[in-house]
Amino acid sequence: MALTRAAVAIVATGGLLLPATGAVAAPPSSVQAASAAAQKHPGASIPLPGASGAEGIAAGRGSTFYAGDLGDGDIYRGDIRKGTAEPFIDAPDGRVVVGLKADVKNDLLFVSGGAKGQAYVYDTRTGAPVADVRLTTAEAFINDVTLTKDGAYFTNSRRAELYFIPVGRHGELGEVQTIPLSGPAALVETGFNLNGITSVDGGRTLIVAHSVKESLYTVDPDSGVSAVIATAALPNVDGILAKGDTVYAVQNRKNQVSRIDLSNDLASGQVEDVIKSPRFDVPTTVALFGKTLALANAKFGALNPRGYEVVTLSAR
Repeated sequence: MALTRAAVAIVATGGLLLPATGAVAAPPSSVQAASAAAQKHPGASIPLPGASGAEGIAAGRGSTFYAGDLGDGDIYRGDIRKGTAEPFIDAPDGRVVVGLKADVKNDLLFVSGGAKGQAYVYDTRTGAPVADVRLTTAEAFINDVTLTKDGAYFTNSRRAELYFIPVGRHGELGEVQTIPLSGPAALVETGFNLNGITSVDGGRTLIVAHSVKESLYTVDPDSGVSAVIATAALPNVDGILAKGDTVYAVQNRKNQVSRIDLSNDLASGQVEDVIKSPRFDVPTTVALFGKTLALANAKFGALNPRGYEVVTLSAR
């Protein structure tokens, strides 16, 4: 039997209300610039009909997106341009879906399985299951996933390690590899630690969000060595997405997205804009379609959520 939406919401927000410890301070000028640049966009909403929760969103081919029902593991498929979405994958009982990413080249959808310690892989053409992958038998909350040309990397909010599933030239899946982390991103405290994940430099460098630390870190995918990206503190940082030298960092309970300009050496980042919308209701993850952002509204803690939706708005 699937977890109830309320139970999953409690798990998924367990550490996000804690005070930060050790967030890297940015120069006051960058904080002031971020505040001055804050913009509020009305945006638009795309309902997820019948959804009992929402958390992950992924860009597919063209204007297609995929969104996950957090509470029961089902997947929706929608069209950003048309503003529509419908049920696509009816997941087996007992699953949840947190972060997800679509491998357009190989028609695969990679899904983070939360406390199950698993990843799920589906065929985006048919919705058929491709693989159920055990990432770890240790304490886990498999939170988010990013794709590179080599495969899929997953975060665990309970342990200082990443998991890598290689993907071959023709979409074949390799054996899971565990990547122990060292350096500042390896901190594990009560609450949610590693959360969102994305990649830069053609996949040669990963970037992870750390919710407790309110920070971003680079990670070498080969060695697991991490280093801080000095920015203003990012309270409630959740899903992240890199495009060129820009990172979009979703701050769920802050109901905003910080647009961060990375330095060439990835050692620091300037918050150039804070994007807000009256339609945000605890957004968690983000996908990018050209100049349009799409975010899943998780509505954690809402007593009467009145359905779930994806919010679209300008990326600038």
